[in-house]
Amino acid sequence: MTTDSSLRSGPGTTGRSSRDGDDGTAHGRLPGREHLPALALDPAAGPGAPVLDVVVPVHNEEKDLRPCVVRLHGHLARTFPYPFRITVADNASTDTTPAVAAALAAELPGVRSVRLEEKGRGRALRTVWAASDAPVLAYMDVDLSTDLNALLPLVAPLISGHSDLAIGTRLTRSSRVVRGPKREFVSRAYNLILRSSLAAGFSDAQCGFKAIRREVAERLLPMVEDSGWFFDTELLVLAERAGLRIHEVPVDWIDDPDSTVHIVRTATEDLKGVWRVGRALAVGALPLDRLARPFGDDPRDRALTGVERGLARQLIGFCVVGALSTLFYLALYSLFRLGVGPQLANGGALLVSAVANTAANRRLTFGVRGRGGAVRHQAQGLVVFAVGLALTSGSLAALGAATGSPSHSTELAVLITANLAATVLRFLLLRAWVFPTGARRAPASEDLR
Repeated sequence: MTTDSSLRSGPGTTGRSSRDGDDGTAHGRLPGREHLPALALDPAAGPGAPVLDVVVPVHNEEKDLRPCVVRLHGHLARTFPYPFRITVADNASTDTTPAVAAALAAELPGVRSVRLEEKGRGRALRTVWAASDAPVLAYMDVDLSTDLNALLPLVAPLISGHSDLAIGTRLTRSSRVVRGPKREFVSRAYNLILRSSLAAGFSDAQCGFKAIRREVAERLLPMVEDSGWFFDTELLVLAERAGLRIHEVPVDWIDDPDSTVHIVRTATEDLKGVWRVGRALAVGALPLDRLARPFGDDPRDRALTGVERGLARQLIGFCVVGALSTLFYLALYSLFRLGVGPQLANGGALLVSAVANTAANRRLTFGVRGRGGAVRHQAQGLVVFAVGLALTSGSLAALGAATGSPSHSTELAVLITANLAATVLRFLLLRAWVFPTGARRAPASEDLR
């Protein structure tokens, strides 16, 4: 990986566009400046210094690079009210991409080219962002699948100082997305994995349309290990766990049919990254306190810290209750199995243990006390029980069809495996649906006594 000092930049690094006025700002076709976000930036920056640095990471994109940069530059010149810069970050291209980037830097004011000798989108972003002098840093994919009209709404909260990071999202109801079913499934499945395994609160980790304040990047980038496609996800997870504010913008997005991204390989690397980051968070190996935003009197800040503390307590309580419930369930199953078949024994054992499990989680895991709502919680718990029954009964049926007459030990092994799968889903349903109030607040210490 090249160091900051080894960056090779082309001309055009002034940050001034061809439509800049005498005050060093681009003339935007926007309402009066009273409608623009107040600048909460470094007062030492000169009047012509770029407020925004948009990085376009590329690898062998000789075909798409010119139309992308020309279109992006024209859009910023027309609509962005502050000085800007576009940085083409070429990471180890082997075609004519470096020559195209250099020609664009010589042709368009406010455009520069940077060459890195090693491949990796995360490596390119880390290197360019770390060397940039702009107070707001952004990036977008070269295919420009995202509608550029979302760019100003993306960076405005960062310019004003309200938020620390901003992301485009394709997964909200107000987003307009055109793409194939395969990519849609992969994207939604990946973000579901992030929510269930890393408790991610952001909706779309993979959209190639993000921005960050420079002072936040200076603290956050050294902690991000990935240099490829997982870079975005790791950046967001660490920022969210540290309590930084992440602003989301619904985007209009059209899939690029000529995309060179290898879906299976990228998904595999992403899952490895999820495991690595999840393990580091679980053992407390990341000094997230270095990233924490100075909290004020905003109650949302206090609520965020409560959620982080509450989630850890809830996971511990749920694991303890789950372990005891599993032992109780297996004992009941073995007892019922003496007089009835496997399906009836499984159903009866699950029903009794589910009632006990809901009551224990209500009291110990989610800190809900008193009788208020107890009947409703048990009714919802029975719905969760039905999910577990479907998984375990289906596993028993598949085992019977495959082996004919399995042994009792084999049945128990299959049930344990099915219950592990049901346990993850059970926790998510209990936290998000059955006990949403308990999930949003950290249980007080006396709740666990």
